Amino acid sequence: MTPNRPVVRPRRLRRTPVVRAMVAETTVAPRQLVLPAFVAEGATEPRPISSMPGVVQHTLDTLRATATEAAEAGLAGIMLFGVPERQDATGSGALAEDGILNVAIEAVRAEVGEDLLVMSDVCLDEFTDHGHCGLLAADGSVDNDATVDVYAEMAAMHAERGAHVVAPSGMMDGQVAVIRAELDARGHTDTVVMAYAAKYASAFYGPFREAVGSSLTGDRKAYQQDPANVRESLREVRLDVEQGADMVMVKPAMGYLDVIAETARTVDVPVAAYNVSGEYAMVEAAAAQGWIDRDRAITETLLSIRRAGADVVLTYWALEYAQRLHRA
Repeated sequence: MTPNRPVVRPRRLRRTPVVRAMVAETTVAPRQLVLPAFVAEGATEPRPISSMPGVVQHTLDTLRATATEAAEAGLAGIMLFGVPERQDATGSGALAEDGILNVAIEAVRAEVGEDLLVMSDVCLDEFTDHGHCGLLAADGSVDNDATVDVYAEMAAMHAERGAHVVAPSGMMDGQVAVIRAELDARGHTDTVVMAYAAKYASAFYGPFREAVGSSLTGDRKAYQQDPANVRESLREVRLDVEQGADMVMVKPAMGYLDVIAETARTVDVPVAAYNVSGEYAMVEAAAAQGWIDRDRAITETLLSIRRAGADVVLTYWALEYAQRLHRA
C-alpha cells in the first residue's frame, strides 16, 4: 500500500503577518535611508514644489528642524541641495563662503552633530544660469577638467563646513580622483566620497529641476549615461572605486534595478540608489487620483530597490517612512 505523499504548501509561510515577517528576505530600515532636502537662499518660509507634493524648498530654520526629525527617526543621513537666489555662467555661488549650500551644511551639522550624516551634493547645475553641471567651453560643451577642479574645491569647502559625506554628481571623468586628492591634501581624510557612478540621462529628473530652479535647455546626454547601456555604467563604477570612492550610487532607481543588481555584484563597496523626483511624483499623482494605495506603493518601491541590491536608498519618503515604522 502506497503511503500518502506529503503535500508541499508554500502558502503555510504566508498565512499570518508574524510568519511573513519571520521569513522576509528583504527589509527597509530607517538606517538604510537618506532624505534629500532643498534649502533656498533668502527664503523666509518653506516653498512648496508643485510637481513634488509634500516636498518643499526649506528655509534654514525649517531645514534644521527637519534634520533633527530625521536624526530622531533614525535615518542614516540628509542630502543637501542648495537653491541660490542668483545664478551665473560659472556657478560662482557654489564657491562663495556665504553661499547657501555652504551655510546650510554648517547649520545642519551644528544641529545634528554625529547623530545624522550630513551629505552634500557636489555639482554646479543648481548654480549655473545655463543649467549644466559644469563650466562651459567656448563651443558650448562642458569643460570636463575645469569643472573637476571646481568640484574639488566645492568638496573641500563642504568638508570644512562639516559634511560627513560629499557626493559628486556631475558625471565628469576623473572627478573622484581629483576630489579625493584635494580632501586628503587639506586633512579631510575621513570625509566619505559617495560617487554618482551610474547616473543616467533620464526623463525622470523633471520635478527635481523645478525644485532647484534649473534653467537647463537641451539635455545632458554628452556626460550622463545612455539608458540603453549597462556595461558602460559598470566600467565607470569600477573606475570610481579605483579612484577612491567609498560608496557608489545608481540614479535613477526604479527603471534601473538591473543596474543596481549588477553594480552590487561588481564592487565590494556599499551601493546607494536614488529614488528620484519623477519616480516620487508618479506615485504621488496616482495616489492622489485614488488609483493606487499610496502607503503600499511606497513600501513596495523601497523594497524593490533594496531587493535589487542597494545598501542605501535616497528617497523623498525617507522621513515619512521611518516615522510610520516607529508608529507601527
